[in-house]
Amino acid sequence: MAPDRHIMGLFKDEDQVVSTLDALKASPFEFIRVNTPIPSHKIMDALKLKKSKVGWFTLCGGILGFLAGFGLAIFTATRWDMIVSGKPIVAIIPFVVVGFEATILFAVFGNVIGLLTQMRVPNQDWLQHYDPRCSGEHFGVLAGCNAQQEDELKSFFKQRGADVTVFETG
Repeated sequence: MAPDRHIMGLFKDEDQVVSTLDALKASPFEFIRVNTPIPSHKIMDALKLKKSKVGWFTLCGGILGFLAGFGLAIFTATRWDMIVSGKPIVAIIPFVVVGFEATILFAVFGNVIGLLTQMRVPNQDWLQHYDPRCSGEHFGVLAGCNAQQEDELKSFFKQRGADVTVFETG
């Protein structure tokens, strides 16, 4: 069930955010998102996010590209049947160059497709629960709760040294 209230705790210290995230996992409140003004390895480690699948898209695109490039070179060579000095029509070494170039091309295509599908672009829903102070010097931890738990979640953030912002869900 979707939470009735979205409450953001605004912190100035990165370590407070990490300890709050750890405490939030053990609480009855629903963790939604963290907004940071700078990239933070401590916060990323505390979130324990699963690895991205974009690399698998890139790998599959590269393998498909190598096979497609190699297959294209073999297909075109067998259609023309140009025998030069008794050399074989399907020569492996020169075809590897075409396969390599197609590997790079298809790996880039796979990477772009992976990025677009895994990032769920465009998604503007987060803007309704955003505090502009998170672009300056504050770290924002957004959590959700029912209307009955609102005061409890506010005190949860205040006990950890946060300023509190409440967003109405509408």
